[in-house]
Order: sequence, then structure tokens, then C-alpha cells
Amino acid sequence: MSTLPYALRDSTTMFRRDMRHALRYPVMTISGLAVPIFMMLMFVYVFGNTMTAGLAHVSPGLQYIDYLAPAIVMMAVGSGTAGTAINLCTDMTEGIIDRFRTMAITRTAVLTGQVVGGVLRTAVASVLVLGVALLVGFRPTATPLEWLAAIGVVVMFAVALTWFAVACGLNAGSPGGANSTTMPVQFLLPFTSSAFVPTDSMPAWLRGFAEYQPFTAVIDTLRGLLLGTGIGVHGWLAVGWCALITAVSYLWARRTFTRRTAA
Repeated sequence: MSTLPYALRDSTTMFRRDMRHALRYPVMTISGLAVPIFMMLMFVYVFGNTMTAGLAHVSPGLQYIDYLAPAIVMMAVGSGTAGTAINLCTDMTEGIIDRFRTMAITRTAVLTGQVVGGVLRTAVASVLVLGVALLVGFRPTATPLEWLAAIGVVVMFAVALTWFAVACGLNAGSPGGANSTTMPVQFLLPFTSSAFVPTDSMPAWLRGFAEYQPFTAVIDTLRGLLLGTGIGVHGWLAVGWCALITAVSYLWARRTFTRRTAA
């Protein structure tokens, strides 16, 4: 049962299972969407005028919503990791995986089904966040080719963080612990990146970290594509970070899953 057609079939089955769970228990999906939208509305309407004035040295005439919206889209990607980690941890602790072991299915289909489901949920959340951003004044200037490249960046980052969430869920002892392990990509890294303010406005001790961490790379790449500003080295950094996170998380998740499901 390890041939490619069987693996694809089993992964599709697990993907449908994941989608049914998401529809049956939508609270996690809604909360993952509500947090970035709330952050965007708060920063635009509470701090927007002050932030816009502070961006004058970056690009004269740039509105804060235009600077912020690409970052909030990437925050939505990070927020989606909690649901994936919790779902997988729940499966591992409630015995359903032991039942799957008695069935003629590809073992890793459990993981790939979760990843596909997580990426799809993240894509939907990103579209909804972008829609809200457009309603509150976001005005991208991207060409059709730049839009395609922007979509590729979002999907690439979603795949990387979803595999990270899968690894976290497999290694957590409880659903609450699974949620806690994804906090760095939900809050810590976004808030210490270029998401809300340019990195050159940060203290020197923080700036070095902020300029080269994953969220800054992907946010500045997406921002450059959607607004027509320069990307510089951030595009290559974004690709490199996504590839590294995906590879390490996949190997970590697969090793943990194999160990925990060994006969």
C-alpha cells in the first residue's frame, strides 16, 4: 500500500476528514481569522495617523494600511498554525491514530492530509483578510504577474508553517501545549519583524534579528510585489527560509510520527 496512487488516495481521504472537522468545529478557524483582522483594524484606526507620519522617510505619501496589509496577510498564515497543531495533537492523544494503524492506509497520509487541509484553510483566511484590507483602504498596484508571484509567496509560507505546526502537534503532550508551541509564529516573530514598523526604527540590538528573520523576509517580499516597491535580497531570503522551515519541519514531523506509531 505504499505506491503513489494509494498514497494519494489515502491523503485525499484524510484531507476530506480534516475538512469535515473544520466545518463541524469552526471556532478555531474563526478565531485564527478574527485575530489578524482585529489587529489590522486596531492599528489602522487607532494608530494609523501616527504610523503614517512615521513612514514618510520610507515612502512619501505611503498610507499605513498599504504598509500594514501585506503583513496582516502573513499574520493570518501564522495564526492558522494553531488549529493544525491542536487537531493533530488531539488525534495523537485520543487514540484515532491507533485505529488507523489497523487499517490498510499509508501512514504518512495522516500528515499530508492535515497539511493540505491546513494550507487550504490558510488560503481562505488570507483571501478574507485581503478583502477586509481592501474595504478599509488598501490599494495594491501589482501587475497580474506580480499577483501570481505574491500568491506563490503566501502558499510557500503557508506550506512551511503548516509543516511546522504538524511537527509541533506531534510533539505536544496536550492540545493546550500544541497551541503554546505555535505562539512564536503567531505573535513573537510577527511583532519583532517589519510587520508594523520599518526595522530601521528599532534599537540596534533588535534590528539585526528583525531584518533577517523569516517574517520580515516574506512580509517585505509580499509588500514589494503588491505595492511595486523594491524587494532587494528579501525575495531570496523568503525562498530560503521557507525551504529550510519546510525541510526541517517535515523531517522532524515524519521522524516523530514514525516513532510514536511504531508497532
